Amino acid sequence: MYEYITGLVTIVTPQYVVVEAGGVGYQLLVANPYRYQVDETQRVRIYVYQAVRDDSITLFGFVDQAEKRLFLQLINVSGIGPKSALAILANPDHQGLIDAIANNNVGYLTKFPGIGKKTASQIVLDLKDKIADQATGSLLTADQSATATANPALDDALAALSALGYREREIKKIKKELLEAEATTTDEYLRLALRLIN
Repeated sequence: MYEYITGLVTIVTPQYVVVEAGGVGYQLLVANPYRYQVDETQRVRIYVYQAVRDDSITLFGFVDQAEKRLFLQLINVSGIGPKSALAILANPDHQGLIDAIANNNVGYLTKFPGIGKKTASQIVLDLKDKIADQATGSLLTADQSATATANPALDDALAALSALGYREREIKKIKKELLEAEATTTDEYLRLALRLIN
């Protein structure tokens, strides 16, 4: 399973982009191909979901992990396939989508192509509880939303703590000390965080 591909965008079409990495051109179906530009000098990182069927293997691409996470939540809804999920994500207002789900706004969801009232209601039913904590102006996970900072190295360390099983309140307790620390790398922040927690 691929997590992401880093390479050069060599082709942009209305349906997909091609990213060349290691001499291989990967065709990625993306929500908005024109978000990318053909540039033989600028490497990009595109997060990937691989869909395997009896007759095909398809790669779906995402600008960041948050978009990929939202896509994965959508395709778990009955009646929403990968292409329908991409069509929904083509609207750049992902926060509006999250807020609509959290607030039972079925009318907003029916504006997307191929989404009728029944499917919109199913989206709300299946995802409301899962994304409730994201309806606060951030596409981060609930744990990350509570602890996010403007420091990527620290954010990664906090996310690692969450992945290790530490609770949100434990992470919140040490966040202030970590913000004031002189650490510069994720590893340094993580080591300090583990010392503080333990």
